[in-house]
Amino acid sequence: MSCISLRKAVTFFVLFAAIFESSLASILAVDYGSDWIKASLMKPGVPFDVLLNKDSKRKIQSSVAWKKDERLFGSDAANIASRFPQDSFSSLKYLQGAPFNSDIVTYFTSISTAQISETDRKTVALKQSDGTEWSTEELIAMQLSYIKKLAEDLAGESVHEVILTVPPYFSQLERDSITDAIEIAGLRTLELVNDGTAVAVNYAMTRTFSTTPEYHVIYDAGASSTRATVVSFAAAEDPKTKASYTQINVLGVGHDRNTGGTELDLRLRDILIDSFMSKHRRDIRKDRRAMAKLWKEAGRVKAILSANSDATSTVESVAFDIDFKTKVTRSEFEDACKDLHSRFARPIYDALANAELSLANISSVILTGGNSRTPMVQTAVKAAVGEDRIALNVNADESAVLGAALYGASLSRQFKTKDIRASYLASNPGTRTIHTTVLPAGSKHGARKTLTFKRKEDFSVILNYPNEVMSGFPREILEAKIVGVPEAIDNLTERGAVDPVIKATVVLSESGFVSVGDAIAYGEIKDDSITGKLKGLFGGGGDQVPLETDVDEGALKDEKIEKDKKDKAKKPLGKDQNTIPLEIEIVYNSQGPLSLVAKRAARERLRALDNMEMSRQLREEAHNTLEGYLYKLRDLLDDGPETPFMKCSQSSERQTLSNKLSETIAWLHDEGDTADTVQLWEKRSVLETLEKPIVHRYKEIESFPQALNNSQKWNWSTRLFLTQARENITADAIAGVPSKWTPQELDALEKALKEHESWLHDGVERQKRTKMNEDPAIETKDMQQRAKTLEQHLQRLVRRKVPKVKKTPAKPGDADGSSSTEPTQAPGDSDRQPGHDEL
Repeated sequence: MSCISLRKAVTFFVLFAAIFESSLASILAVDYGSDWIKASLMKPGVPFDVLLNKDSKRKIQSSVAWKKDERLFGSDAANIASRFPQDSFSSLKYLQGAPFNSDIVTYFTSISTAQISETDRKTVALKQSDGTEWSTEELIAMQLSYIKKLAEDLAGESVHEVILTVPPYFSQLERDSITDAIEIAGLRTLELVNDGTAVAVNYAMTRTFSTTPEYHVIYDAGASSTRATVVSFAAAEDPKTKASYTQINVLGVGHDRNTGGTELDLRLRDILIDSFMSKHRRDIRKDRRAMAKLWKEAGRVKAILSANSDATSTVESVAFDIDFKTKVTRSEFEDACKDLHSRFARPIYDALANAELSLANISSVILTGGNSRTPMVQTAVKAAVGEDRIALNVNADESAVLGAALYGASLSRQFKTKDIRASYLASNPGTRTIHTTVLPAGSKHGARKTLTFKRKEDFSVILNYPNEVMSGFPREILEAKIVGVPEAIDNLTERGAVDPVIKATVVLSESGFVSVGDAIAYGEIKDDSITGKLKGLFGGGGDQVPLETDVDEGALKDEKIEKDKKDKAKKPLGKDQNTIPLEIEIVYNSQGPLSLVAKRAARERLRALDNMEMSRQLREEAHNTLEGYLYKLRDLLDDGPETPFMKCSQSSERQTLSNKLSETIAWLHDEGDTADTVQLWEKRSVLETLEKPIVHRYKEIESFPQALNNSQKWNWSTRLFLTQARENITADAIAGVPSKWTPQELDALEKALKEHESWLHDGVERQKRTKMNEDPAIETKDMQQRAKTLEQHLQRLVRRKVPKVKKTPAKPGDADGSSSTEPTQAPGDSDRQPGHDEL
């Protein structure tokens, strides 16, 4: 019985430890952009900051590339795009959830040198020069895996949860694509947060607000698009706890999906192309390497023009062995982009209109995003809102990822952060419809709608966008088949239900996904008992659910989460006879999210790639280690006769080692490139076996004096202790008090001391007769171990406490009847030698 209880206790402890460990898990925040990736790790004990890459850079280029068999990320991948244009993949954000025949894919081909192909899901795959194809989700998953590895190296533990920023206009297809990539990367989506909301959280972290709302516009000029978000900040108080917090409300959003930094790079690259063609009369548009070189140069020139009125562009051997050089002025660049000037500020006006506010209500326009540094963008925004409203009080590159990290931390109980509560809107173009408007644009994330249907047979709820999200994107979101309706209606009718109906709940999740959460058959069952009649007479039917009008008539009902909780609390514990749950079968269009089988296959494919790269890395490490070791041995053998290696080795040993070294060098030159990791380590192991005895000798010679000194020290300390301890025993005997030690204990210590002295003396004498190139007669590790044994024996006696003196009973002849508790001090007792407690 006790064994079973112990097993249960151990099981409970292991389970508790696992739960506790998971509760302290790290949270990874990622701001995934078209050009750059920023990440941050939230972990107790780790400073809150942006995650650095292996080069200590605070942002990582959104690129993945292959250099033959080597996979590269970040700047390493971007830098080889001109050499391997078909094996370098960037700007993948454009392809998330994009149908192969959509306009955005056509735009991608104008800025990228990568080859594309169509997948079975009618989405985009990218093809390497060797014909290997990767889906967009797999390539993005590779980048997220790279970020995950950086975070795990910093955290010192596995990282599983991620919160990722997305533009507010992302459709369900695009959100499905990024969450599929997250899952393939071995992560779990904690939440998708709109980037404008993330910046708002970052802005609020270091500021305090009054109860009167402040209105600000967060203007995010990124690489792929331009967004504006109208946000209100206000102080509020929790009605239950009375704790104060900052309330953030997103009131309206606006965006332009076709105006961003990438479009400016494209215009600037066209200027360089036109300049080359006018000078050299040759078309380079079909030369992939040339286009990759000019794309990189356009980005460099744009950065120069942001701070200068002109820039000189120089590209060596851009094409046809021609060195290209030209001068670009800022005015020339702005003229090429003059049609974009009015579009830069358009999202601000759209966001204000959606929020039903005017510029007069706005305190500031907060600029963020890398493209907000471009002079023409700043000029357009200043002209639209006034220069006095422009605010540069957040980090344009890092505010979104830091805000997302703080928002993710607020979702976990393990972090204590400033209490900030945010509510944000669904801002996809148009509305989701089922024969009528269900979730209009502007619906808050987390909203729920309950629809009522008068149906007798199985039917489907189809969720669509009323208009195209973007040119070429499908309007269909999903189809929810409600199954089991006839049986449920018959069962309710048999129970006495009157006019049973079907209720389906449409949910907009916190991450912006729409789905049909649940479906039930409901019918009010009439209670003919006296109690039921009394309840009906006095309004006691508190558990009755009011029926909505049939959806064909266009009516629907808001279902609030708080009301759900109250209703559940009111319901009795018994089975609800008024409802029967129905089965829901979700059917996506041909471009729905990846299936479980497809995600598992992609994950296995990436894992196989990771394992192959790890094996190659280990082989290269073994190769480099062996090569360096061979050079080291060669130098040892070639050094002069006065080196420790030469003095401690015999000529026969050096000859054997030299022969084996020459043999291994020849083998490495002939077969080293094809040898596997095991062979490389075996070759090194053979050489180490020959070298170690020699190295051991001169290491023993170096450490022998210190080991000998330590052994002699404990011999002297023990001898001194024995002398004084025997004197104390004699004094204690004269005084009639108990001693700390017995003579037998001191005799045992003295015996151990003499044995150690004898062994040490014999070993030292033999060592004196041993040559440097011979194995040591006495090992320093043995000396240390024996000295440690003697030390422990000595310390046990030194640390012993003085025994207490027993009280003697009072004698009848005592005058006061009291007894003495302390012994009379014997003559000379004050002269007792103290014990060596200092040892």
